Amino acid sequence: MNSELIQLSFDKIMQTRTYTVIILGARNKKFAIYTEPSTGHIIQLYLTGTERPRPLTHDLISSLFKGLDVRVRQVVINDVQESTYFARLFVEQDIGELRHIIEIDARPSDCITLALMNNVPVYCTAEMLEKTVPVVE
Repeated sequence: MNSELIQLSFDKIMQTRTYTVIILGARNKKFAIYTEPSTGHIIQLYLTGTERPRPLTHDLISSLFKGLDVRVRQVVINDVQESTYFARLFVEQDIGELRHIIEIDARPSDCITLALMNNVPVYCTAEMLEKTVPVVE
């Protein structure tokens, strides 16, 4: 198994009434993650820095992390099975002299939103990248 991590870049987000497509790229290959329109709308709000009248779920999570002194460190999209992607959110917390690194299973769309909010990198494994269907424009 190739566990090499490859940093991803955001290529674009396209939205329709029925779904959102997040195009990510690495190593001359682009691939698409599909999610519901509301998630795409939230990602676009964060990308554009749009003020929100009330906190959204990702704001709540970030506030909880901040209150507990938990820092988002990175996101790793680690698998794809039948067009369903899987991701891990890595967070860090210092308790006394010990540093705890916690790996959390989460939807890639949620992880990407938290990564954007916290300005942290998004990676995929080389093995997962090989399994993706390339987007050709």
